[in-house]
Amino acid sequence: MIDLAEDTPSNPLFRLGAQPIALTAAALLLLIAGVTSIAIWRAYTGATPETDRVVASRQLQARAAQASEQLVEKTKGLEATQQESIDQLQVVQDQLSTMKRLLASQQADTKRLSEQVANLNESIDGLRQSFASARATEAETPAVTSKKPARHRVHASARKRSRG
Repeated sequence: MIDLAEDTPSNPLFRLGAQPIALTAAALLLLIAGVTSIAIWRAYTGATPETDRVVASRQLQARAAQASEQLVEKTKGLEATQQESIDQLQVVQDQLSTMKRLLASQQADTKRLSEQVANLNESIDGLRQSFASARATEAETPAVTSKKPARHRVHASARKRSRG
C-alpha cells in the first residue's frame, strides 16, 4: 500500500506555496507604500499630529492661565466686596449700639420724670386734703361779724389778695 501521508508535506509553510519569500516581499511593499502615502499626505496638508498636539497643549495652557487670572481677579473682587460688607456691618453695629444707649438714656429719663410726676401728684393730693381740712375747720369755727361797713370789707379783702 502506498502511504499518501508521506507524499503530502506536513509543514504549513509548504502549504502556503512554494514562494514564501515572494509573499513576505509583497507584504513589505504594501507596508512601505502605506507609510509613504501617510508621509506624503502629511507633507501635502501641512498638518502633523505632533505639532497639532503641541499647539493644542499650548492653547490649553494659555486658556488655563487666562482662567487662573480671571479667578484671581474675581477673588480679589469678592474680597473687596466682602470687606465693604464688613465695614458697612460695623457701621450698622455702631449705630445700633448708639441707638441702644440713647434708648436706655430715654428710658431712664422717662422713669425719672414719671417718678417726679408721681411725687407731684402725691403733693397735690396732700395739698387738696389739707385745703379740704382747712375749709372744714373754717366752716366749724363761728364767723365773727364785724361792724365795718361793707365798703371797707371789700377794700380789706382786695388788700389781702394783693399782698399774698
